[in-house]
Amino acid sequence: MKLINIGFGSMVAAQRLLAVVAPDSAPIKRIVQEARDRGMLIDASYGRKTKAVLLMDTDHVILSAVPTETLCARWMDRPEPETEEEA
Repeated sequence: MKLINIGFGSMVAAQRLLAVVAPDSAPIKRIVQEARDRGMLIDASYGRKTKAVLLMDTDHVILSAVPTETLCARWMDRPEPETEEEA
C-alpha cells in the first residue's frame, strides 16, 4: 500500500484518493461544508491555510496545507516543484 504524505506527519492511502483540488472555488467550498455537516471532513492542515482539498473514495474530504502541485507530484512519484516559500 502506497501512502502519500499530506503534511505534518499525516498520510493518506494513494489507492483511495480520487482527486486533489484547490480550495478556492465555490463548488469545492460547498463540498467541504457538506462534508463538515455530515461528519466526513478531516482537517489535516493543523490550523494553517488550506491549500489543497483531497477527495477520497470513502466519501471523506481531507484538508491539507500542502499545495496541490506538491501533493500531485508525491502522488505521481515525480520530483516536487519548488515553491516561493522554499526559495
